[in-house]
Amino acid sequence: MHAQQMIEQTARDSYGRLVAFLAMRWRDLAAAEDALADAFLAALESWPVTGVPDKPEAWLLTAAQRRLIDGTRHARVHAGAEQTLIAMANTTQQWSELEASFPDERLKMLFICAHPEIDPAVRTPLMLQSVLGLDAARIASAFVVKPATMGQRLTRAKAKLKSDAIIFDMPGKDEWPERLKSVLEAVYAAYGSGWDDVVGVDPRRKGLAEEAIFMGRLILQFMPGESEALGLMALMLHCEARRHVRRNEAGDYVPITEQDYSRWSIPMIEEAEHCLRVAAQGNRIGRFQLEAAIQSVHAQRAWTGRTEWEAIALLYEGLVGIAPTIGAIVGRAAAVAEARGAEVGMALLEEMPTEAVKSYQPYWALSAHLLKRMKRFEEARTAYSRSIGLCMDPSIRVYLEKQAGEC
Repeated sequence: MHAQQMIEQTARDSYGRLVAFLAMRWRDLAAAEDALADAFLAALESWPVTGVPDKPEAWLLTAAQRRLIDGTRHARVHAGAEQTLIAMANTTQQWSELEASFPDERLKMLFICAHPEIDPAVRTPLMLQSVLGLDAARIASAFVVKPATMGQRLTRAKAKLKSDAIIFDMPGKDEWPERLKSVLEAVYAAYGSGWDDVVGVDPRRKGLAEEAIFMGRLILQFMPGESEALGLMALMLHCEARRHVRRNEAGDYVPITEQDYSRWSIPMIEEAEHCLRVAAQGNRIGRFQLEAAIQSVHAQRAWTGRTEWEAIALLYEGLVGIAPTIGAIVGRAAAVAEARGAEVGMALLEEMPTEAVKSYQPYWALSAHLLKRMKRFEEARTAYSRSIGLCMDPSIRVYLEKQAGEC
């Protein structure tokens, strides 16, 4: 393999493991990232000349730790830190000589990024950067934030990680449930950002859904029986199974009810179903399991040819009971409308507070759809107009404009 290709592959496969390992030992995420960046730069200069080393990861790890030791020596040698540096150098030597792979600390890194002291809004970006190596500019674009703003947020978060307020290690087991919840929410936010690119041409979001699935698999690698982690994995896989049919050959948006279910990915659906079955053995129902179960009912259309809307409506009732998000409430109204009639679904929408839904695009799209079914065309046109105005995706906007034109 060409040296350049090997460096790219090692970065893709090992970046998160290398950064997490270095950060856990040096208690400094920013310094670990900088040192690893220098190590990759050194590889780009060295490997094409000397050849790719037998153990690329070990080479990069040694180079990065040498850079960290040099940096620490300059910063601390006058503070009498010689013994600390010798201990660090010995650690470097031990790990570079190991035949076995170095410990995988990525789960610890995810849990540290979910520390209560870290701003919830920056936890997902911090995980994407530290575990997957995405740059701040790409993360900023995916989350619709200016690159400079995102860069500042990430810098502040890393400085917080260095402070005495945070123990840079895996939290005690009593803290796991809350931290895991934050980690799963972050992975889901990353997946949602990638999923929202219906047409699949936004370079800012390209690959983000796949990266989220990678993180989901990573969590399950360490916590194989965790019900909600399995639920999230099932949810992402069910959605991913339909990704390529969300638009037709002309690039037009196709809603789930109109998709050609014969083109859904059966292997992905079956893997998702397996995750759900294992999750159910834990007897601890949660939000992601319920959301995955809803997608599971949709997926059954690949075998039965029909959608059991009453089952979906009942699952949404359960979801709203434990996680009454605006998305869940609108989803319940959509399912109830299909199962019991547009009027019943519309009544549920009308119960929602005006302030909460004024800028929520799916609410207006569903309202317009139900009003059109009820032949309240003037109100439907107004709702479509509001929905189109709030819509960020060009292909969905075209679809809504076509629907509005039928009123």
